[in-house]
Amino acid sequence: MVTKKSIVYILTSLILFSLGWWGSDIYKNYLNKEQMLPAWNKPKPLEKYTIENLSKTNFEPSKITIDKNIFSFKANGKKVTGLINMPEGNGPFPVVVLLRGYVDQSIYTTGTGTKRVGEYFSKNGYITVAPDFLGYGGSDIESSNIFEARFQTYTTTLTLLKSINKKNFPDWDQKNIFIWTHSNGGQVALTVLEITGANYPTVLWAPVTENFPYSVLFYTNESEDHGKFIRKELSKFESDYDVEKYSLTNYLDKINAPIEYHYGTNDDAIPVEWRNRFVGQMKELNKDFTNHNHSGADHNMNPLWSDVILKTFQFFEKHKRT
Repeated sequence: MVTKKSIVYILTSLILFSLGWWGSDIYKNYLNKEQMLPAWNKPKPLEKYTIENLSKTNFEPSKITIDKNIFSFKANGKKVTGLINMPEGNGPFPVVVLLRGYVDQSIYTTGTGTKRVGEYFSKNGYITVAPDFLGYGGSDIESSNIFEARFQTYTTTLTLLKSINKKNFPDWDQKNIFIWTHSNGGQVALTVLEITGANYPTVLWAPVTENFPYSVLFYTNESEDHGKFIRKELSKFESDYDVEKYSLTNYLDKINAPIEYHYGTNDDAIPVEWRNRFVGQMKELNKDFTNHNHSGADHNMNPLWSDVILKTFQFFEKHKRT
């Protein structure tokens, strides 16, 4: 005969056994940091950086401080510095945001990759602002997570664009904001255009336009470990997140800005297949898109830099609101 005392004993034993098994599992996880946590228990802090989630995020404008030719602002509570060029004479002037390509932090100085373009446009009546991005120049450090550091370039640019106002830039014409990019700055700009859906006329010089994460893996052989660390981190990222939600190639239809694309036939950093694919995608989507191929030009548009910058200027002038 089963007594009440026996039932209590059995239930208590089952509970203690379950707690022991569960506690043992937690202890193993504590000892092995690499072990997967249950899906229901694992935080996903980078989920906020999907293109769809960023499009729903309200980016507050920041106060911009200018000291000679260096400006600074706060993005997500972190200081970001950059190079500013002001035209001579009386305004108002349009603003061009300059987004550079990849530069190794050990050799970077403020203005690397944008200084020459900034000087050209300031001489022709444009205010130019070129953010260093986190981890560069006088900015605060970037995230220790390599993918969050990548996504922070989007939030930094989004905050900067939101901060272009009459209070921060008294000489701004309050009508015109343009974007110029080079190389990796291209994928930043395209992602920002997708997130905002805003009409920022944009010029892309030799842009990175491939899907994420392939666009990252493509360049891994340039690192000292030939990409071993990046591939390891990517494996972790893919186990937790849907990479398709972070890839600009899936959201090109959200772009509502006119775009001018420049590519040099001697470019050794951007494969011609990338150019062909991107041009085809933009045409298929019937976007306001202009493509220029420059025979003999390299990744930096040399020796045709003067021709390409003139076309860029003419594009901005064409789309200037008066």
